[in-house]
Amino acid sequence: MMKKRDSEIRFDLQIIASWIKPGSKVLGLGCGEGELLHFLKKNKGVVCTGIERNEDKVAKCIAKGLTVLQGDINEEVLDYPDDAFDYVILSQTLQQIYEPAELIRSILRIGRKGVVSFPNFSHWSIRLQLLTTGRAPVTKELPYDWHDTPNIRVIALKDFRRFSRETGFSILREVAINTDYHEKSGNIIKFLANLRATYGIFLIGKRRS
Repeated sequence: MMKKRDSEIRFDLQIIASWIKPGSKVLGLGCGEGELLHFLKKNKGVVCTGIERNEDKVAKCIAKGLTVLQGDINEEVLDYPDDAFDYVILSQTLQQIYEPAELIRSILRIGRKGVVSFPNFSHWSIRLQLLTTGRAPVTKELPYDWHDTPNIRVIALKDFRRFSRETGFSILREVAINTDYHEKSGNIIKFLANLRATYGIFLIGKRRS
């Protein structure tokens, strides 16, 4: 188990950053305020581009010296040529995507590898809350009521593994973690991850024939 540690970025983003090779070309989809992209640019010399729908967040990215487009990630990815990036990152956004299979295919068309992370809906606290209250769970990782949530899908780690087989891409690396959404420290979970992890992070690639 990984010991807790402090960093300038969230624990889940620390894991993703550790997978990115220095000097790579990276596209961040739904990059928010650019926390990860800024870290990669500053510490690993990464050439970063981002796409973000929220205008205020785009402005904050630009203020950090990042190149970020405002738009719908599902549409903007169609404009990039094949293998334009070394990595395409979709961090904690998959649960908000209407056509996840199409977006994953686009990620692996324009990127040599993809990184996908999402809240794990099969965490024990979610199961317990549903069992004891009989209502849609609300957690720190999924902090919305059913009627005002931007999340249109619930995903478990096992679901994503099956999704990879059905959609036709490979999981190259997988890490399950236990941390709160904004925390800069956490633990890597290796035992009963589908039950104990709050988030899953996957490095994905094209399936070899």
